[in-house]
Amino acid sequence: MIYNHIGNYIHLVDNRNKDLAVTNLLGINITKNFMPSVANTSETDLSKYKIIQKGQFAYSAMQVGRDETIRLAFYAEDKPAIISPAYLVIEVNDENELLPDYMMMWFQRPESDRYGWFISDSSVRASLEWERFCEIQIPIPDIDEQRKFVALYKGLLTNQKTYENSLVDLQLICNSSMDKLKNIDNHQLLSELVQLVDNRNNNNTITNLLGINVDKVFMTSKANVGETDLSKYKIVQKEQFAYSAMQVGRDETVRVVLYSFDEPAIISPAYLVFEVIDKKVVLPEFLMLWFYRPEFNRYGWFISDSSVRASLEWERFKEIKIPIPDIKIQEAIVTIYYTLETRKRINEQLKNTIKPLCPVLMRGVVESIELEKVED
Repeated sequence: MIYNHIGNYIHLVDNRNKDLAVTNLLGINITKNFMPSVANTSETDLSKYKIIQKGQFAYSAMQVGRDETIRLAFYAEDKPAIISPAYLVIEVNDENELLPDYMMMWFQRPESDRYGWFISDSSVRASLEWERFCEIQIPIPDIDEQRKFVALYKGLLTNQKTYENSLVDLQLICNSSMDKLKNIDNHQLLSELVQLVDNRNNNNTITNLLGINVDKVFMTSKANVGETDLSKYKIVQKEQFAYSAMQVGRDETVRVVLYSFDEPAIISPAYLVFEVIDKKVVLPEFLMLWFYRPEFNRYGWFISDSSVRASLEWERFKEIKIPIPDIKIQEAIVTIYYTLETRKRINEQLKNTIKPLCPVLMRGVVESIELEKVED
């Protein structure tokens, strides 16, 4: 087995969307995946766009040097799509010599991206034009060997996808359980459920300064606090909430987050900290699940004031009514939610584990070549 120019095994395809039969417009990103195009095509002639079919590749020669990535994506969907005329559509000559999946595995390697960056031209767009792309050499093992590598990798991907699809059912159960609560009789004002807390960082012992974003997640603060007196900052403890009343109308989001870490943190004095009055009545986690709901955000936006900052001040916030089911029901819903979140993290770990395996498998191909050279 030796290295061969990839250009010996592939060719360009140029089928245009002349009859406008295909409307699914896609782009390709630096992670080598297809994505819905963000281009405004309301006045664009889509008949000039290129059609891509299952088993073909889309390739963008531009900015390979800038992004240090060969922007190549393998199209595996049954229905065709269209891509920008600026992209190239590539097809393998003979799948009995080179499997498209094997070729894509080779170009998933960081080494392939670095080499593409190395040989890209010195233009403003740092391109890797088609002719130069074709000169890239890749190892072409026996077709049966290619099938083994592809089967192993695709088997891992299939298992991960199956696990990921199981999350959909769990998410549906969680969402529907929360949605049904709108119809229960027991709705209570937030003022009856929570109370403000104002503990300051008086002795400056806590230095972990956090902010909260529109996704209702704590994040490391970007504020420059080099000469700031942190003793005035508020402490937030586990199972307490941080709340920002500002810009609810602008962002259409009620910026409220449950703090779930063991070690306390500090937040801006402009934020409010509140906690549940009685956890036998309502669980903090259940309350946060209600705060996550898009309907809650829309209602918060609706009742926010008309000031420049479109705020939802505390007095108005605590007038919001929340359905409060039996504590056992709350516990069940929270358990489902935490199970879902745990499985989401496992799924991300699976994806992060599988991704590096592609270079590892291809390393096996390279090492087999080196071994053949030594034996010769």
